[in-house]
Amino acid sequence: MSWFESLILGLVQGLTEFLPISSSAHLRLTAAFAGWEDPGAAFTAITQIGTEAAVLIYFRKDIARIVSTWFRSLYTKALRSDQDAKMGWLVIVGSIPIGVLGITLKDQIEGPFRDLRVTATMLVVMGVVLGIADRLAARDEEGGRHRAIRERKTLRELGVKDGLIFGLCQAMALVPGVSRSGATISGGLLMGFTREAAARYSFLLAIPAVLASGGMELKDLGEGHVSWGPTIFATVIAFVVGYAVIAWFMKFISSKSFMPFVVYRILLGILLFVLVGMGVLSPHAAESAG
Repeated sequence: MSWFESLILGLVQGLTEFLPISSSAHLRLTAAFAGWEDPGAAFTAITQIGTEAAVLIYFRKDIARIVSTWFRSLYTKALRSDQDAKMGWLVIVGSIPIGVLGITLKDQIEGPFRDLRVTATMLVVMGVVLGIADRLAARDEEGGRHRAIRERKTLRELGVKDGLIFGLCQAMALVPGVSRSGATISGGLLMGFTREAAARYSFLLAIPAVLASGGMELKDLGEGHVSWGPTIFATVIAFVVGYAVIAWFMKFISSKSFMPFVVYRILLGILLFVLVGMGVLSPHAAESAG
């Protein structure tokens, strides 16, 4: 991998990680359209550490409070009913599905799931799901002639069952094209949570999964065409760009619809189907030899 490739892929990772459009799909497609080799699952997982570092800094006060309260609640009974202590447990519970499935489906994640036809299908299907979830949320928020405005749930109402459902939604992002934020936010909206609550828990829930995934993939880096230098460079780029994107996105969702992302996902998925169907792109374009 050249330094130019790592620059572009780092920019793509940073721009797309927090948006509900799938960063893994865009890394894969960028390589395919440019005629480069697939950066691979290891490169994707490690550069996601960069964007996750942006989450750690952006939510640093929340994270420090949650971690501190959770640890203290282990030996201070009075703190076990505290919201921050509960959130610590809920992040752990919600991380179980992706941990189990990530290990179980490792070969599929690095192989068949990277087929561009699978990516195109997931872009369209999850785009439709996000669109439905967005419209339901908008209906509750805006009400109507025959409907009263309906109060949506906040993170204070998040329970173990909700956390597991969020976790299952996050696990779907093991397939390129799904989108971690898109799947978890859609799940949250369908369960009746506010946009801000769904996004905030989605980003907190991603921290253990991304750090663990990146750590596990470190040993595989350098086995193919991807080396340490360009990967670290791409990770730094992803961090800087990702921080700017997450700050913008948290403001965006407070008052805007997800429909632009829905339309983009569906159009991109259809375009990908057309290009593969016409033979312009192979379903396995840019796949790494390993």
